[in-house]
Amino acid sequence: MILKKLIPSTLIGRSISIIFLPIIILVLITSLVFYQTSWNIISKRLAESVVADINVVIKLIDQDLKDYAFKIAKDDFKMDVSFVNKQIKEKYISDKDRGITAKRLKQSLENLKKPFEFDLSNLDQGVIIYIQINNGTLLIKVDKDRLYSETAFVFLLWMMFASLILLLSSYFLMSKQLKPLKRLSIIAEAFGRGLDAPELKTVGASEIRQTTNAFNQMRTRIKRFLKQRTDMLAGVSHDLRTPLTRMKLQVSLLKDIKARSELELDINEMTAMLDSYVSFVKTESPEPIESIILNEIIHEIIKNVNNKNIEIKFDEQNIIKTSGRPIQLKRSFQNIIDNSIRYSNLINIKIYSTTDSCIIEINDNGPGIPKGKYEDVFKPFFTLDPSRNKLKGESGLGLTITRDIIRSHGGEVKLSDSHLSGLKVEVFLPI
Repeated sequence: MILKKLIPSTLIGRSISIIFLPIIILVLITSLVFYQTSWNIISKRLAESVVADINVVIKLIDQDLKDYAFKIAKDDFKMDVSFVNKQIKEKYISDKDRGITAKRLKQSLENLKKPFEFDLSNLDQGVIIYIQINNGTLLIKVDKDRLYSETAFVFLLWMMFASLILLLSSYFLMSKQLKPLKRLSIIAEAFGRGLDAPELKTVGASEIRQTTNAFNQMRTRIKRFLKQRTDMLAGVSHDLRTPLTRMKLQVSLLKDIKARSELELDINEMTAMLDSYVSFVKTESPEPIESIILNEIIHEIIKNVNNKNIEIKFDEQNIIKTSGRPIQLKRSFQNIIDNSIRYSNLINIKIYSTTDSCIIEINDNGPGIPKGKYEDVFKPFFTLDPSRNKLKGESGLGLTITRDIIRSHGGEVKLSDSHLSGLKVEVFLPI
């Protein structure tokens, strides 16, 4: 579980991790091996060299060649040697002097078999060594270059710097490669919300080009299918109006009142069906995206309700400002509210927002819908009325049109039981 939290969520983060993580491990292992082996050996050789030079100086002093020893130490060994008034009784290493350099220097000085002290606390100013000899105590200031090699750390810094350059280069190149994929996701989301998404250019790696081509083909097929469906319904609705008009004229000439009334009822029912088909076709017609306030759309629908026997309460917890097709959204909410008005006399509407979406709840006190029919009522031409009387306004396309519009805006419609003992319709829309 912790490992999943550490793994980056973005594709570019995971891609760079796959590339860069082995490099980090390699640098760490290389640094560790270098520190434990190469730097250890280098420190040992440098310390032994310094102690060997100090031994030469001590031998010259023992031979009463003090001035000559001091001169050689200064000119050739990069050391400043002098006598000080200090007694060293035992071998000593300061607690501040830690690391491989201090360890190797201590080991080399022990080979002299003389009491000593040394201080590495201020390495930039050099190393201070005290050695007790027969003639007194020597103070030896050794240049730091004699004991410390900066090239080793330059090597480590260069490895880290090169790794950082590689990381930045990888990020730059990977972002360039993933740019078409990001554009594909944006266009796919826009197309899923019903927007007129443009065709994508096939650029990038072969896998991304293949995905882009597949999306373009899918987009073309879906648009072709929607156009064929819209043209078919529009054509059928238009072609049937002419014979229905002739039938109305012929029925008006019938003398049999009973037969005439029955035929007029059938003709009116067919006309209502055609009107619902035309309404369904209108949802497919293009409409520009505009900035809208959902509260105002619902207020306008409530204002146009003429039935005084209907009580409608509107709870506005938030003012929802978003973008969409105002005519289509108004039609979708109108269909839901009309269904509630048809079967109930009390309607509660609530609108509020969440982190990245808004929710519109419509509750009524009607008979509701059986749970097993929640999905069926969204099917085209499905009605709960066994008589399928289209004159009641039940064409079976109201909720179909509603969900089609809401989904084209990237939302969803859900049905459930209402706290008013009727039906609860929840509309989810992105903000």
